[in-house]
Amino acid sequence: MKTFVPKRNEIERKWWLIDADGKILGRLATEISILLQGKRNPEFVKFMDSGDFVVVINAEKVKVTGKKLEQKKYYSHSGYPGGIRERTLKELLEKNPEDVLRKAVRGMIPKNKLGRAMFKKLKVYTGPDHPHEAQKPQEYQI
Repeated sequence: MKTFVPKRNEIERKWWLIDADGKILGRLATEISILLQGKRNPEFVKFMDSGDFVVVINAEKVKVTGKKLEQKKYYSHSGYPGGIRERTLKELLEKNPEDVLRKAVRGMIPKNKLGRAMFKKLKVYTGPDHPHEAQKPQEYQI
């Protein structure tokens, strides 16, 4: 018996709408990464992008447990000597709450060309409005 491998044009992608209001950041990010990779689809294969599109609204209302608001740090480096920048989760949530969720999901998907293609299917917005009404996303409960 041969292994079934779906063709690219046979893969049917769905659009999911997730409300991040009151959800815990890490648990929300794992569910999103599973949807982006397509691991819930019966025709999932590891070497092909078979995931769905995910639209996340109310990204600024995501919660974290413990003392992560003050203790969790995000680092970036400009490439120049002494160019390291350190920000706490609280600062990043105030300035750009969409990036917090994107960084959490990015760390959970593959770090290669396939992972970059999967990551492009994630749409994160602050507030309850999004421009993807034409795709008719279905509500996804977590």
